[in-house]
Amino acid sequence: MTIRLLPLTETHARQILAWRYPPPYDFYNYDEDEDKEELAEAVAELLNPAYHYYAVLDATDSLLAYRCFGPDAQVPGGDYRAPALDMGGGLRPDLTGQGLGPQVMQAAIEFARAHFNPPAFRVTVAAWNGRALRACE
Repeated sequence: MTIRLLPLTETHARQILAWRYPPPYDFYNYDEDEDKEELAEAVAELLNPAYHYYAVLDATDSLLAYRCFGPDAQVPGGDYRAPALDMGGGLRPDLTGQGLGPQVMQAAIEFARAHFNPPAFRVTVAAWNGRALRACE
């Protein structure tokens, strides 16, 4: 499968915020009850160039996932003293559990090597998220 990463667009950001994961992954769902102003703020955050959010697209430009690189991939309480590029992201809900995660991770690593040249890579994954842990391994 051909996978490429491109800067996130507003259309991508709005699609991602509309994704709905089933429990227990619904932890990652954006709150649908937010008003238009809060939604606009969430879109703006995803589009902020300092956060390095990218759309993960297939050969037909279908949005498969998203990735971010840098401090926005960190979580409160994590140990981030070692020099490394933090990576975060998500896979489109209807694609989870189908074995696509490792391909997306490999494409993200290749992209990050070329664009950020990090000394190392780091991901922070919730201990209960077995699918994400397997994709990262």
